[in-house]
Amino acid sequence: MHDLRKKILLESGKTLSRKARARPESGRSSAVHTPNTSPGHSRAGSRPGSRYASSDDDFDSGSEYDDVMTASTNSLGDDNEVEDNTVASWPDRLRDRIAEMTNLKRSSVQGREAALNAYVHLLRHHYAKNIVDGYLSEIVASLLKSIRSGDSADERTLAMRALNVTVITCPAQNVFDRVFQTLKGVCEDTDEEKVKIEAIHSLSATVLYAGGGSAAYDEVLQFLVEIIESDGGAVNAQDNGAVVSAALQAWGLVASYVPDLLDQAEQAMEAFMEQLDSTDAEVQTGAGSNIALLFEVARDHEEETGEKFDMQYNQHRIMTRMAEIVRESSKSISKRDRRHLRSSFTSIVTSLERGKGPGYSTAGRGTDNPHVGGGSTDGDGGGFQEFGYREKLRVRDQLMVIDTWSLQARVEALKVLLGGGFATHFTDNPLLEEILADAEVEQLATAADRKKRRDTEDSPAKKGRKSLRATEVF
Repeated sequence: MHDLRKKILLESGKTLSRKARARPESGRSSAVHTPNTSPGHSRAGSRPGSRYASSDDDFDSGSEYDDVMTASTNSLGDDNEVEDNTVASWPDRLRDRIAEMTNLKRSSVQGREAALNAYVHLLRHHYAKNIVDGYLSEIVASLLKSIRSGDSADERTLAMRALNVTVITCPAQNVFDRVFQTLKGVCEDTDEEKVKIEAIHSLSATVLYAGGGSAAYDEVLQFLVEIIESDGGAVNAQDNGAVVSAALQAWGLVASYVPDLLDQAEQAMEAFMEQLDSTDAEVQTGAGSNIALLFEVARDHEEETGEKFDMQYNQHRIMTRMAEIVRESSKSISKRDRRHLRSSFTSIVTSLERGKGPGYSTAGRGTDNPHVGGGSTDGDGGGFQEFGYREKLRVRDQLMVIDTWSLQARVEALKVLLGGGFATHFTDNPLLEEILADAEVEQLATAADRKKRRDTEDSPAKKGRKSLRATEVF
């Protein structure tokens, strides 16, 4: 039995740890070495009040394949390096997957799924515009074929994920018109929930990054509002919270690009207010965030033009309704969902009251406290400083402050579209620099910087200065 297990492990590429190899054969029942680079998992579409990510794998990629592929792809150096004599560089593997995807003759559904899975992973975790550009037309044609007539729900879902990351890697002006009717038809006609959800995300990604214009934005927004106000019925998914939640998130992403959003505000606001009464916490928080986005647009419009835009619902009515929802939240939902709902609605209410973005904290501390950088002689002898924006996103050595609802909508949607590769594209992809251009990004101290500072603080000279000051005091 143990010999058979060892053979399976060796053939699958997994190895026993050094500690396990040192044990007698009878002690190897659980000696499989577990990689320590698997990405952390977070629910797609959730909108927590604050999120600190420490690596490119802190975002859920939506693909189980990432768990076993991240270590190998991220450990490679530049394009020409290989890990050993038997492992090709990631550009070579990507070209091989593209060849498999675009040559569908005699392919099996399992083979197509594997190729799509690997392609999605590689394109998420490596910025590969120079490679994909040369095959873009063939890739899109192949993906469309899998989306229309794939032999499994997994194949169709993976094909749409591949389409999303492809257009984010290689923005194109001639792709949206080719895919719009197919994606809309799939969303309406398929029975599988995950296929509908991915089609909704693909509609938002392709209309923005694959050649959709202002008229296309309006058409997609209208389609998404129809899904929301019908509780999913417009796409044959009646009362499906996951589908409605995806439509809410996609609406927020597309709406963040539309300058004349107020033309659609009345119908959208009505749909979002109705969804505040949903029994699904994700739907409620998604609707609340979009309501806050609409009021943010109205404030910006008034500041730019001097013309006041009256919403169908006044702020006091909305805040009162949200307070009631939090109080009446059913015990049938989990404690986590209740906390998430309370945190989100608190953020929205503060935003409406103060004209601020998401995650703004009115709590604070006295500026005359010497322990927090102030002094009793500062200013007029005292004051109070609010903590302000607390919703921040850490990506490697950078910290981005999320201070508008439109920015939050973009970040949350991009994390779904790019999964565990968000950090890679945030660092290397010029499109994300353009998408997040209005964000305030701070450069954090690197590990080397922190070590240098600690070494300086612990230096003999500094210790001597501390001792000298102590001597002088006493």
